[in-house]
Amino acid sequence: FLRMFIQDPVFWQISFNTVYFVAGYIVLNLLVSIGLAVWLTSGIRFAGLFRFAFFLPVVAPMVANSVVWRLLFVPDTGLFAAALATIGVEAPNWLGSPNWAMPSVILMSVWAGFGYNMIIFIAGIQAIPASIYEAAEIDGVNAWTRFRHITFPMISPSIFFATVMTLISALKVFEQPYILTGGGPGSSTTTIVFYLYQQGFQNYDLGYASSIAWMLFLVIMFVTAIQF
Repeated sequence: FLRMFIQDPVFWQISFNTVYFVAGYIVLNLLVSIGLAVWLTSGIRFAGLFRFAFFLPVVAPMVANSVVWRLLFVPDTGLFAAALATIGVEAPNWLGSPNWAMPSVILMSVWAGFGYNMIIFIAGIQAIPASIYEAAEIDGVNAWTRFRHITFPMISPSIFFATVMTLISALKVFEQPYILTGGGPGSSTTTIVFYLYQQGFQNYDLGYASSIAWMLFLVIMFVTAIQF
């Protein structure tokens, strides 16, 4: 533990990377999933088809999702580079730049994971009595006010559950940086669990890897307790 907190020159950088990923992933995941849940419960046509399409990445293995997105992020011939080229914008080296690598990992992770929370929020919204919305419409309440004063407060148990589970999964992120960037460039996308894997299963320093695992366990327990 002394080595981890004092002697290891990259541990704090890796901890910052993990916090960076967690913050970006949780905020975007919750915003996208809540927004789509509200949209899909507003009476639009083909809502079931959209729900299936948005949930499909959750069912697909994360390894497969990561491999596909790695091809999309190819600087010169990838789909994103081709799309930007049509409007005269040169695409950055998404996975090879220290500035773009982590945002790229976050973007891919949000796409692969928001469907789970979306289904939870849809269930929460559908459990709200329709009479409450009918009373609000009679009083002339607009859509934003209905969401702010009816939907959001009444799905707060769902939001709490989704936040706790999303935070835990974000702190344990491994497959995305492992496949997309290999932790690079440098150590800019190396996360705690990826570093644990490197120490335990590549360097065979199992004692140090165990210390990292215990530290991560205590952090998850502490943050979850604060949320409760």
